[in-house]
Amino acid sequence: MASQAHKQVSVLAASTFAFTVCFAVWVMFSIIGIPIKETLGLNETQFGLLAAIPILTGSLIRLPLGMLTDKYGGRIVFLALMLSTVIPIYLLAYATQFWQYLALGLFVGMAGGSFSVGIAYVARWFSKDRQGFAMGIFGAGNAGAALTKFVAPTLVVAFGWQMVPKVYAVAMLVTVVLFWLFTYTDKAHRVHSSVTFRDQLKALKDPNVWKLCQYYSIVFGGYVALSLWMTKYYINEYGFNIQTAALIASIFVLPSGVIRAAGGWLSDRYGAHPVTWWVMLISWVCLFFMSYPQTEMTIQTIRGPLSVSIGLNAWVFTALLFVVGIAWGFGKASVFKYISDQYPENIGVISGIVGLVGGLGGFLLPIMFGALVDVTGVRSSIFMLLWGVTLVSLVWMYWSEIVPARRNGKAARTPALAMR
Repeated sequence: MASQAHKQVSVLAASTFAFTVCFAVWVMFSIIGIPIKETLGLNETQFGLLAAIPILTGSLIRLPLGMLTDKYGGRIVFLALMLSTVIPIYLLAYATQFWQYLALGLFVGMAGGSFSVGIAYVARWFSKDRQGFAMGIFGAGNAGAALTKFVAPTLVVAFGWQMVPKVYAVAMLVTVVLFWLFTYTDKAHRVHSSVTFRDQLKALKDPNVWKLCQYYSIVFGGYVALSLWMTKYYINEYGFNIQTAALIASIFVLPSGVIRAAGGWLSDRYGAHPVTWWVMLISWVCLFFMSYPQTEMTIQTIRGPLSVSIGLNAWVFTALLFVVGIAWGFGKASVFKYISDQYPENIGVISGIVGLVGGLGGFLLPIMFGALVDVTGVRSSIFMLLWGVTLVSLVWMYWSEIVPARRNGKAARTPALAMR
């Protein structure tokens, strides 16, 4: 019989692997959507909708999946969820019309709901002082977005985009088998049978939950949105081909996913609040500079016209994007440290609510990106929007956490990560 330590490691490893595959599937339209856009002649807003439609389903389903996980256990819910996506993924290869891609994308998007299942499933296998780190490791499955950046463009160039969903469908089926073989069930992790779904939904009345939703809408919703958008951004803004653009975009996607484990460790050590504050502040500063559009100015001097070009070149822009990705990677972990600290008895429900709103950010932002570009003609306007959303989080955090702490005579831990 396997020891408790063995079960912990096995569940964490298998769940992280499964989430990585699910996340890769969830964002596949960031790559295959580009040739589909060219074939169907879609505008920017339509491309944003195409790329984001799986994010909608994966977001909306997170709350009910979190509730089901609390009631019935993560293993069976995770397994059933992955199985339900295999056929829709495969059928994408045979779609020919825009509505067909949207309809199948809704079913494929269910893979994104795996986060609220896995985060609650994994967390309950670990003690409170190790939950942040464990959830951070699991959350590193976000790097599945980078996996798509590496694998999908190669398949598109070598075999055509239709090969991507075929390969992903097989990969998902293999993942289902491996997950079943290397995970375990502990009935003690379920909520008491007397707890009803209505009882679980009472968490929606808690204003603190909605504050965490706002934080997650930028650190996760923004991450998903840029994961979907950046390949095309590099193609249009800097003239790279699809393989080079996807590779450079992975400089944002991959570290942001992998670093989440370190964010969990920092949150365990220093607390969720100071980590989240610095995440918001650093990304807010970077987004300010990334918002500035490519500008050509002509200055009339005494020696005649002087032309000046102002704007970020590809490498300075990528460096700032990398910093934002690292910050958001920490933030994705720190927000869930808030949850495990403040709501230990119903992690599934709260993570479902927060994950739902964060995922909706990932759905709405690409559509808003496309609309902004169509209306303004300025590609960097997408970063202006993200800058504004981050500012809202900073202001909300200041007035709801720092000001009350000072009024109560407590030392606000915002200016520096206080050593314990």
